[in-house]
Amino acid sequence: MKTLALALIVLLCPIVASAADASTATHRYMIERTFPKGALDGLDAKAKQSVNATNAKFGVTWVTSYANADKTKTFCVYEGPNEDAIRKAAAANKIPVDSIVEVPVTLDPK
Repeated sequence: MKTLALALIVLLCPIVASAADASTATHRYMIERTFPKGALDGLDAKAKQSVNATNAKFGVTWVTSYANADKTKTFCVYEGPNEDAIRKAAAANKIPVDSIVEVPVTLDPK
């Protein structure tokens, strides 16, 4: 009987671990934002540090951003537990969100 119980524990442990990992998994998102002209001109190291500190409160990480030539549109890659956390971090940072798309697949050009 002890052998059967041990076997069940060994078999079920990976299932329990997988379920726990799934609930805390990090997902990657692309966020599109629109800013008024000139709004990003003051984005210095201190401002970025503040954004990152606020993001951390929501379990969110700013990975990278791309901007158009006049810096009125950005396309930001973020990681976080879910879309709601991304939206809450943006609201706390007073940063606009036009759209959010989860991007779980990486397509490498090589």
